Amino acid sequence: MTRRFKLLAVALAAGLIFGPNLAGAQEITKPDGFPERPITLIVPYGAGGGSDQLSRAMAGAIESAVGINFQVVNKPGGGGRAAIPDFMTAPADGYTVMEHIDDAATLFASGRIEENPAEDWVPLAMAQITFSQIYIRPDDERFIDWESFLAYAQANPGQVTIANVGNVGSMERINMLKLEQAKGFETKQISFDKPAERYAALIGGHVDALFEQPGDVRNFLDAFKMTPILTFLESRPDAFADVPTHGEVGADFDALLRFRGFYAKKGVPEDRLDYLEQVFAAGFQDESFQAFNEKKYMHLIDSYRNTEDSVSLLNGAVETYRAVYEELGIAQ
Repeated sequence: MTRRFKLLAVALAAGLIFGPNLAGAQEITKPDGFPERPITLIVPYGAGGGSDQLSRAMAGAIESAVGINFQVVNKPGGGGRAAIPDFMTAPADGYTVMEHIDDAATLFASGRIEENPAEDWVPLAMAQITFSQIYIRPDDERFIDWESFLAYAQANPGQVTIANVGNVGSMERINMLKLEQAKGFETKQISFDKPAERYAALIGGHVDALFEQPGDVRNFLDAFKMTPILTFLESRPDAFADVPTHGEVGADFDALLRFRGFYAKKGVPEDRLDYLEQVFAAGFQDESFQAFNEKKYMHLIDSYRNTEDSVSLLNGAVETYRAVYEELGIAQ
């Protein structure tokens, strides 16, 4: 593992070591006249996926904790890019917020968007940091575990298809590229913006495997429609004690993690930004949201970051992804 690639793992791990920076219970003071109507929450991915599930769980938790209503609007397309114009053209009044994932950092670092999520947006909170896995169908007769999957992929270079949501340079693609380089095989990555299409592609046999986070496909795991064969994490979590990690199978690199958060526009009045930051902190602490995160395996890593810590996380991610792109020869 090179020093450049390790930078992002260090940037992420710095937050994981210190854990969530949550203020103690306190009364939240509303700014005068805000909000007087529901707040629009834009989700840049389709219904049913991790971002959609998170956004609806957070909206419900905030309504329970604070009494604010959100209107959740899905705007999938372009690997997370299609929603950004609607967000950027909305008035800077606090009535429009957007959920986004670590792809916001990779899209900016790769030059696919002009907006720097740490400067042109205001991160209100990071609410989930989690790991990824590779999944196959339980009834696939060609491979039943990581060893047989690897053997098949090595014997059929470029023929194994893997569904994901990422563009070139995304967390998904970087992790897979590092894995393939380490183990000497090649797959064909196929991106789906809509989670339902991504999951149906695996279950229906249209692709051979899926790169995803366990919480996003918990229902399919419980129904035995998907089986994890590899975990991208330093050590095995108890929930997946029978699944090897990438390091255990001989891939020596620090796997990149998924993070999801909520953003307001730059230019929103400070009192409203402060209020929204407190509102999302209250939503995170709500019992319903904590139960949701635990059900989705999102409690295995301390996830919450306030605005200040989210900015640090994003800046570190942008800097390090740029270094990773240069190292792997995929810089724009």
